[in-house]
Amino acid sequence: MEKSRRRFLCALGGTVIGGVPLANALAGGEYKAAGRGLAGDKWAMVIDVRKCIDRNDCKACQDACHQGHNVPKIEGVKDEIKWIWREPYKNAFPDQAHDYTEQKLLDGQLPVLCNHCEHPACVRVCPTQATFKRDDGIVLMDMHRCIGCRYCMAACPYGARSFNFKDPRPFIANIRKEFPTRSMGVVEKCNFCAERLAKGKGPLCVEACEKINCGALVFGDLGDKSSNVAQLLRKHNAIRRKPGLGTAPQVFYIV
Repeated sequence: MEKSRRRFLCALGGTVIGGVPLANALAGGEYKAAGRGLAGDKWAMVIDVRKCIDRNDCKACQDACHQGHNVPKIEGVKDEIKWIWREPYKNAFPDQAHDYTEQKLLDGQLPVLCNHCEHPACVRVCPTQATFKRDDGIVLMDMHRCIGCRYCMAACPYGARSFNFKDPRPFIANIRKEFPTRSMGVVEKCNFCAERLAKGKGPLCVEACEKINCGALVFGDLGDKSSNVAQLLRKHNAIRRKPGLGTAPQVFYIV
């Protein structure tokens, strides 16, 4: 599978997104060696639920992500496309609530997204390798190789993938040329802002959270013991969604 992925990335070497070769944006490539991008061994996100549930109506992270990645706004549960959204705690963590769980936590809304699992079920079932995992842990989608079988959606236990039942472009208010739009019949999801990491920038959702002085979302490299995410996980109790499934999500929630 690794050799196939490398061949695929080589084939995309001439494709450009916002002035950045797509192969480098996806795989790191020259940016890691040249120091132009952010390189990591194991990218992860930590979400401080205590800060987030005090802002139940906040959609700063969602708005920034969806605008930056040309995510269409389509009404209806079946047709909606979402990369990051808010879920009630009891829905996100049905197996980690009990009679003594703080009511404020149970009533709270928190952001959920693709967990970029260490053992992603979606990658195992994809027949075309349209979804694959990078060496730094980020799970990506190649929309051009997606055949719309939706096996990955069935395999993902977190509901983190959306299917374009319609052409999404008419439902995008302001299309950003820096990021490609998708087409009808393909699956899409959060990509941990891989295209921004290649340019030396952090995820849009984290940036938006910082701008409103919330700081609930933190992104970093767990491979670096001195990183912000590693320090947070050492200091605080954090949980992951559906840990019993063995997928090992790389999105952690401080409760």
